[in-house]
Amino acid sequence: MKSYRYIPILFTGLFASSCNDFLDELPDNRTQLDSPGKIKELLITAYPQANYALIAELSGDNFVDNQAPVNGVYYPAEAYDRMDTEIFEWKEITNTDEDSPYALWASCYQSVASANHALEAIEKLEREGVAENLAPAKGEALLIRAYSHFILTNIFAKTYKDSVKSAADLGVPYITGTVNKVEVEYGRNSVAEVYDLIARDIEAGIGLIDDKAYSEAAFKYHFNASAAHAFASQFYLYKRDYEKVIEHADFVLGSGDPSSLLRDWQTTYNNPETEAIVYIYAGNRANLLIIPTLSVYCRRFNDSRYGWKGPATDGNDEAGPNWNRRLFMTGWTASQGTYGFMQPKITEYFEYTDKVAGIGYAHIMRVEFTTDDALLNRAEAKIMLGRIDDAVKDLEYWTKSHKATAALTKEKITDFYTERNAAFVFKFHTTELSPGFTVTAGQKPFVDCVLHFRRMERVLEGHRWFDLKRYGIEVTHVTGKSAGKITLDYDDDRRAVQIPRDVVGAGLTPNPRSITSYELRIMNNK
Repeated sequence: MKSYRYIPILFTGLFASSCNDFLDELPDNRTQLDSPGKIKELLITAYPQANYALIAELSGDNFVDNQAPVNGVYYPAEAYDRMDTEIFEWKEITNTDEDSPYALWASCYQSVASANHALEAIEKLEREGVAENLAPAKGEALLIRAYSHFILTNIFAKTYKDSVKSAADLGVPYITGTVNKVEVEYGRNSVAEVYDLIARDIEAGIGLIDDKAYSEAAFKYHFNASAAHAFASQFYLYKRDYEKVIEHADFVLGSGDPSSLLRDWQTTYNNPETEAIVYIYAGNRANLLIIPTLSVYCRRFNDSRYGWKGPATDGNDEAGPNWNRRLFMTGWTASQGTYGFMQPKITEYFEYTDKVAGIGYAHIMRVEFTTDDALLNRAEAKIMLGRIDDAVKDLEYWTKSHKATAALTKEKITDFYTERNAAFVFKFHTTELSPGFTVTAGQKPFVDCVLHFRRMERVLEGHRWFDLKRYGIEVTHVTGKSAGKITLDYDDDRRAVQIPRDVVGAGLTPNPRSITSYELRIMNNK
């Protein structure tokens, strides 16, 4: 990767030392949204521009520490940034640059503010009798608001448990209106409240989406109908409303064979010169929503301390229920020497503001919703409803599109996902999280299967962390030359990333923290 000078001037006007700067926009700085055209222009740039992948991936089990000895061998690699170590060790993160919690919080609330301004302007124009149909813009704004709060909650709060237990867990402020004064106090809604409000916005907005409102060139960069239903399928999966998961996934995939809608791994991803572009291509049938983000995440894969390798890659596609070698990632995953691997899906695209000085903005394009992921959402919902045969059909569609040549059967799944394949089988703590969240012995291998497939599908994008949280899967990180082990139990407070320090300083309640035995041991040794 080429080396660039980079000036982190992202989110200008938002990075100030007040919680309100994240959530509000002063009236004299606002665009006057007095026409349908201006509202549409605002929504073009209303999507979150921060990338949550680094936070989520380093928190989960897709990365290892290259400094930690394996069979007496370690690599003296340094972290790209101190923040990487803070994330990997589940500490408070002080960095405020791109890819930080600070940037994510700011960007998501900037999106919320834009959506709320658009909704307020739409209501005003509707009262004034504007003839143009504003329903599609209203639907998009509601979905942007729901999506932004969904990401904030799943990063900065604990996982959704149920309506009772999640009422006791701190969520994030759910902002539904604009402000016209400087000082506004915000409190944190509970996780249960946030989920109820997300559901309300999804249900209010999804029926208003009209694909005809977007040009062919811009279609995949907005919440079109399929993207909106794919988001709904993910949200209701996390909320464990499985019938709704299937309903929304069926909208995306239909009720028949979805193979023609899935990503074509058979023929497309064989050219390293073009596969990164093909993956994020708006014309790709599998891509439903593409979000440009400001991120230097890709730079972590250049001889860095933390790498996707070893146990992390072993748990991906080294083997599977109907394959026994590397699957679709062959030719797609690139080696970074002894330090790990990367994939072209996170390739950096640099936007120069001054080519002579070599400065500008680094971008990574997130393919946020896909048909492949909607298929896995539907399969998981069917498993939890006891529709195992139907779920296996969906899982087989997925393996076929990803180059598996053998048929997938129930017997192959139950035979593979056993204790002898420990890299693919995990202990769930679902009933401890919620008494109603039961995974039976008969369901367990099929849930392991769908989590395995999603880990492969969304590797390096952050979704694995959400699955680890949802199922209460414990994570252990081996860190440093001393090979110290840090374990995150199923409901550890650190599963909720600490909210930015400046926001806490402005009065918002922080996430609870307690001193761990590992940290206590370090302090005693000093």
